[in-house]
Amino acid sequence: MARRRKTHDDYWPRWGSTGPRLVKNGIKAKSARGEFVKNWWATRWIRALSSLMDEGRLSRGRAYARRGQVMEIDIKPGQVLARVQGSRPQPYKVSIRLKPLDEAAWNKVLDALSEQAVFAAQLLAGEMPADIEQVFDAEGVPLFPSSSGDLETECSCPDWANPCKHIAAVYYLLGERFDEDPFLLLELRGRSKEQIAAALRERRANGLELREEPPQYGRAGTEAADVPALEECLERYWELGEAAEGLALDVSRPEVDAALLKRLGMPESLGTKDVWSHVADTYEAVTTRALEVAFGSVSCR
Repeated sequence: MARRRKTHDDYWPRWGSTGPRLVKNGIKAKSARGEFVKNWWATRWIRALSSLMDEGRLSRGRAYARRGQVMEIDIKPGQVLARVQGSRPQPYKVSIRLKPLDEAAWNKVLDALSEQAVFAAQLLAGEMPADIEQVFDAEGVPLFPSSSGDLETECSCPDWANPCKHIAAVYYLLGERFDEDPFLLLELRGRSKEQIAAALRERRANGLELREEPPQYGRAGTEAADVPALEECLERYWELGEAAEGLALDVSRPEVDAALLKRLGMPESLGTKDVWSHVADTYEAVTTRALEVAFGSVSCR
């Protein structure tokens, strides 16, 4: 039998698989396939990473996140610290830093947000306005990282590339966290949900105090309005009148569902998820019924 001729590879040791070690209680992504996140702000966060690293490492980072290789994530203002289990016995240490906005920048953003009643209402109700990124951009302070200089990342792994797959895994899981709680993104920029709500309430209150008082007829120095007696206009009492003919009305669902409920919160004695769900369902039923009545699709009983 002829002997096999030795090749170059025979002189080098053969190594086993370099796949990651299994983690029992790792943080496993909720999405098993397809899109990683749902909401626009989380999608923008993921897209920002996609522009900073190659698709190969992104793909391996997604696989790590879905496999549960990330062991822990700690989110602080301006910084995220995490541990990721790779192929070596010791987990790798990952650091992601997004520079917090300074006091002056936050004041500019909060002033702009407070001037828009819809933005203030949504944020106070715990929801992220669809156009909030434009507000940040208009003030010259980006909300999302737009270049490699906006995002500082470190990993203790031997991979020469930065960001590496371990950083990508943490980044993807952060996207899922932001999907559930958009205020974590703002906290990473330096302000918690409570701080933003308090600042907006203060600005809105101060703005109301500065408005001029509406004219009050009948007081000294003013003329009383010429209003006919009630008995004289009973027949046309429910008519809009000439002054309201050009009034444009927009009857639609509120932009923030159950805004008052979200702003005030549930009483501690009733603060259970079941009660909250029932009250929210009641809000939805009342809204639906009111719209049906307003648009004449059903009769008012």
